Amino acid sequence: MRRIGFVVNPVAGMGGKVGLKGTDGVVDEARAQGAEPVAGPRATAFAAAFLAVARGDPSLRVEWLTSGGPMGYESLRAAGVPDAAVDVIYTPGKRTTANDTLRGVEAIVDRGAELLLFCGGDGTARDVAGATRDRVPILGIPAGVKMHSGVFAVSPIAAANLLVAYVRGQLRIAPGEILDVDEEAYRKGEWRIRLFTTANTLAEPHLVQAGKMMIAEVTEDAIRTELAMHFSDLFEESPETLFLLGPGSTLHGIASALRLDKTLLGIDAVLAGKTIEKDLNEKRILAVLDRHRDAKLVVSPVGAQGFILGRGNLQASPEVVRRIGTKNVIVVATPAKLETTPVLRVDTGDRSLDAEFSAREYLFVIIGYRTSKLHPIQPS
Repeated sequence: MRRIGFVVNPVAGMGGKVGLKGTDGVVDEARAQGAEPVAGPRATAFAAAFLAVARGDPSLRVEWLTSGGPMGYESLRAAGVPDAAVDVIYTPGKRTTANDTLRGVEAIVDRGAELLLFCGGDGTARDVAGATRDRVPILGIPAGVKMHSGVFAVSPIAAANLLVAYVRGQLRIAPGEILDVDEEAYRKGEWRIRLFTTANTLAEPHLVQAGKMMIAEVTEDAIRTELAMHFSDLFEESPETLFLLGPGSTLHGIASALRLDKTLLGIDAVLAGKTIEKDLNEKRILAVLDRHRDAKLVVSPVGAQGFILGRGNLQASPEVVRRIGTKNVIVVATPAKLETTPVLRVDTGDRSLDAEFSAREYLFVIIGYRTSKLHPIQPS
């Protein structure tokens, strides 16, 4: 029987839908705005997927070394993992903190875990890497607002498949980058990302995301001018259509060329070529959609990773995307950025919605003035 560590950061991702661009230091504010837990359900989805494959296969028997309550035990039991297969090594207090993550991981590794799975975002990855100190490999189940590090599976289901392959001896171990954004600066519209360390992780390029590639987007005046002209025409041709412009420097560069007031890291509403609302959270997006039924969501993929939904734009929740319609999601990228992005991905947390995107197999990506390129999209 294999001994696998499992830790959940129960507050990871809660700041996303309410537009806080992270949860570090603002958990109470997120809760006050109606944020709901994200990590627990995604951890349960991972465990349920692994259990579905492992049933009846004695080679996949696992003893789960975990933390109590919402930091692991509850997700495993909700997935149907039998109590006999779960060993609670650390019990956190009622109000969990990063210190509980550190203590839980330390105790789990000391007890003999050979691999540590964690559910959270980049901040959790940083804590887990610090506690494991490369004694065992780590693998992240994505649940945060921002996940730029190269130690995350592309989805909870992918994490389950990776664990299966690992237990069967089919994967190698390789270093992955632990990156994180300064959340306080992030909320002010400044992008400060740094490399904290590296950590051993499972190596499988299609199931483990690459670290975010920091591309200097829209650096060529010609490309920016072409994209801006394209959207200027769209705004003029469809004055009654609401355009929700997502985060990132590609869209910020386009907006700047059009002299639109646009946040770098938020979702902003444009109507008839003018910004009407800025830095919207999920609740405000739904409210503006009540007033403007004809709407489009404009997004740009995360460099190299390829995510167009589910990374850095959690305000565009499954409910928001369904209201807009998957066919009204517009993807835009510079040719250089698209060149380094082999496939597009979505990870909304809603499997049927993700399947609706991936079933199309290819999406048109706007790369210049009235110029688009078909680009593959794959399930996460």
